[in-house]
Amino acid sequence: MFGIQFVKTQPTTHLMLFRKGHIVREGAGLSFYYFAPNSSLVAVPVASQASNFMLELVTSDFQSVTVQGEISYRVQDPKRTAALMDFSLKPNGKGYASEDPQRLPDRVAMQAKVIIQQAVQALDLKQALKASATIARAAQQQLGTQAEVQALGLQILGVSIVAIKPTPDIARALEAEARESNLKAADDAVYLRRMASVQNERSIRQNELDTEIAVEQKRREIQETQMEAKAVIMRRQNELRGEQMGSDIELEQRRKDLVEGQADNTRKLAEAEAHKVSTLMQALEKADPKVVQALAAAGMQPAQLIAQAFGGIAERAERIGQLNVSPELLNSLLGSTVLAPGAPRKGGA
Repeated sequence: MFGIQFVKTQPTTHLMLFRKGHIVREGAGLSFYYFAPNSSLVAVPVASQASNFMLELVTSDFQSVTVQGEISYRVQDPKRTAALMDFSLKPNGKGYASEDPQRLPDRVAMQAKVIIQQAVQALDLKQALKASATIARAAQQQLGTQAEVQALGLQILGVSIVAIKPTPDIARALEAEARESNLKAADDAVYLRRMASVQNERSIRQNELDTEIAVEQKRREIQETQMEAKAVIMRRQNELRGEQMGSDIELEQRRKDLVEGQADNTRKLAEAEAHKVSTLMQALEKADPKVVQALAAAGMQPAQLIAQAFGGIAERAERIGQLNVSPELLNSLLGSTVLAPGAPRKGGA
């Protein structure tokens, strides 16, 4: 009525009342009456806003990718924003008088597109598909320093890259490559497992052969030790036999030497006796037989002398006519020959 209007804004909207080109009232979440014919209202949202984007870019190896993401920002300096863009309300205070508030997200997305495009073009396809987080951090840091963003009084809260996708044909090719790589890795794993199994089996068999060889070597060492012990025993027995034979030979040699010594002594005694007899015979040959008989008769017993006398008589028997022997003489002779020399006679002297 009469051009007086009432306006009420939320706390997330910075409201400015212009009159004659000057700000007469401003603030967030204001509500007041104003005279519409000579007043202008400017409402700048200061709450955080999100701007989605989808970009068709080309990597360094000339492969097309689609980058999808979101930028969150807020108006930090409403006056600077209102100075560059039209955020004025309609005279009735309902709705914006221009389309600049709808263009602000596009302008922010355009600045982000330039930064993201530079980052993607520096990478090849496979690197770009894995670098979404790196590209997002770089875009957030560089976007906050852009001159247009600072001139608009905006604060970049964050940049997120939701997805980086290649074209469907390239995606299928990459999937096929990855699938083949995975299959090859699976085949390699099976091959390595089989190789490990064969290697383990070979190691087990080698250990068994080593054990058998060690047992055989030990058995051979035992046999060699036993053979050496037997050889030592046989050698000792031979030495003992040799020593026994040497002792027997030495004893036999001693016996032989003793017998030869005894025979030599006997021979020497015999030769001495023979020499004695020979010398005696030679001496007797030159002596008178009567002298010899006299010497032989020296020391004889009476009976022997009588016997020798009878022998001389017998030699001259042809010269003797008759020989008378008394019984007493004969008895005495017989008694002396029967009895041993020096034995007592029976019945008298």
